[in-house]
Order: sequence, then structure tokens, then C-alpha cells
Amino acid sequence: MKTIALIGYSGHAFVAFEIFFSQGMTVSAYTEKEEKALNPYSLKWLGDENDERVVEMLKSYSYFVSIGDNAIRQKVSLHLIKELGLPENALHKTAIISRSMDAGSGNMFAPRVVINPLVKIGNGVICNTGCIIEHECIIGDYAHIAPGAVLCGNVKVGEGTFIGANSVIKQGVTIGKNVVIGAGSVIIKDIEDNKKVVGNPQRFI
Repeated sequence: MKTIALIGYSGHAFVAFEIFFSQGMTVSAYTEKEEKALNPYSLKWLGDENDERVVEMLKSYSYFVSIGDNAIRQKVSLHLIKELGLPENALHKTAIISRSMDAGSGNMFAPRVVINPLVKIGNGVICNTGCIIEHECIIGDYAHIAPGAVLCGNVKVGEGTFIGANSVIKQGVTIGKNVVIGAGSVIIKDIEDNKKVVGNPQRFI
């Protein structure tokens, strides 16, 4: 079995490393534009993933795009998928995942995530520490559900949307693409694409 290379190596990547470690999987390398002074897991630096020589080296690894920014994660992922095929999913051993979940590739399921029945998750989604995604939710590609957020049943989240830590989304709400929801917000109404929302109750900024 191939070892894993992390694409990007900062705080989000450190979480990804621990997730793979929890499953007994080996992460042995990373890519960045420059070698990192902070290398807590003593990984091998391969170089910049935009370099053709580095892409060739990555063919010897499985890989995971460990970049927190949704738009950058999407851009890097789509580039590498063309060259390398699909990335790994990172699934922590403490995550509780319904067997009826339908998910794509390159997703992160951090410690103590709960995914309930008939949830659909796209590609490159971050389900961060302790978030809860209830029955029949649909999460679009490259979204980020931050730590402690709660999505009640039948919520729809569009591509590239960020839902802040400890936010609560009411059952049946639809959230558009590239929306940013601030930490601790309570969302009780649908939100159109490209909006920024904060507060309890929700308000646009």
C-alpha cells in the first residue's frame, strides 16, 4: 500500500496527519512551495505540487489535499485529479458515519464527527471536529463545516460554502454556493449564493 503525501503542510495538514495516524495509515511526505521550518511529523518535503517533477514523484504516493481555504483546495484538487486520479478520504476512527452516507473523494471527517443516515457529501469537503450533519443533508463540493457546527435534517449546503464553528442550521434550510456563515450563527432561512451571514438570528453583512 502506498504511503500518503499531504498537499499543503500547516495547521489543517497537522489535523489530517493525526486522522490518518488514527487509522494506522502512514503519511510520509508533503508538498509546499518552500520547505517548512516547522515539521512536527518529520515528513519529507517533495517540493511544489505545481512543478511537473513533483507531480511525477507524487505518482508513488496516495495523496490528500490538506488546504483549509475552500477555493484554493478546489483549484489544487482539480489540477491533481487530472494528473494523479482521486485523492484519499481522511476518516478519523472516532467519527460516527452512517453506512448509508454517500460521499465522494478527498473529504475530511475529523474526530467525533457525526454523519447520520442518507447524507450526501461531495468531493473535498471538510467535516471538522465534532460537527453534526443530520439525516438527508446534502453538502456540495469543497464546502467546510467547521468545528461544532450542527446541520439539522434536510439541510442543503452549496459548493465552496463555509459554515462557522458552533453554528446551527435549522432543518430544511438551503444555503447557496460560496456563502460564509460566521461562528455561532443561527440560520433559520434560506441563503442565496455569495452572501456573508452572522448572528442569532441571522443577518447579512
